[in-house]
Amino acid sequence: MRVSVITPSFNQGAFIQRTIDSVVSQQGDFELEYLVVDGGSTDETLSILRRHQGRLRFISEKDSGQPDAINKGFRMTSGDVVAWLNSDDTYQPGALDTVVRTLRETGARWCFGECKVIDAQDREIHRAISLYKRWVSGRYSLRRLLGRNFISQPATFFSRKLLEEAGPIDPALHLAMDYDLWLRFARLAEPVFVAQPLANFRRHDESKSGARYRAMAWECFNIARARARGLERVALAEHLIHLAAELTVYRLLDLKAALLPEPSTD
Repeated sequence: MRVSVITPSFNQGAFIQRTIDSVVSQQGDFELEYLVVDGGSTDETLSILRRHQGRLRFISEKDSGQPDAINKGFRMTSGDVVAWLNSDDTYQPGALDTVVRTLRETGARWCFGECKVIDAQDREIHRAISLYKRWVSGRYSLRRLLGRNFISQPATFFSRKLLEEAGPIDPALHLAMDYDLWLRFARLAEPVFVAQPLANFRRHDESKSGARYRAMAWECFNIARARARGLERVALAEHLIHLAAELTVYRLLDLKAALLPEPSTD
């Protein structure tokens, strides 16, 4: 089985080395195809990528943003299993082997696992949020997914055939394009939840979800509203309640971060 991992990248030289290491170190009964789609970085990203030629492929050219880069990566790869990992996130050791074994044993067309939240120094943060997502994920249903976005993108993997059937990422979406894709997948096949950490999502000031979580939360709601059908629209009320709670939690986290000093890295 070939696993294609795509990393969209733009000026993430501070983090991309850790992303690359977490991908190319994966081992198991699969063939890894790793492609970095860079949007024309002007920092140290390209020098880092050149050092890894032979362990990955990369292109660097202007694009129309993250959705364009990911869709380009879909077209340029050929793996049976596909995923994308942003250039500031990382995989857990053994993640791809776990995914391959899960898909083989269950016959599922897509799966997702737990995802830790880490900061710029790789320290785990927001454990309560991760535990909440684990609880909800173990009770997966399409209705529940319409009520909140609980599937962590870095820990999600899917078959190429499912992607071809569902269609590529919507280029008009720039914050919650993964949620839109999960809802389209969910219409076609039920996922398997892997109850262990598969990836690490990095939250920092420059990340989309770190700096623009309010806009992302509202984009998720609008996506759910567009994708819900008939009686499923009842879930939209739940989504609004969850949205309000989510924004409150992140405001409190921002306030805490502003009031408390950074922990020492010594």
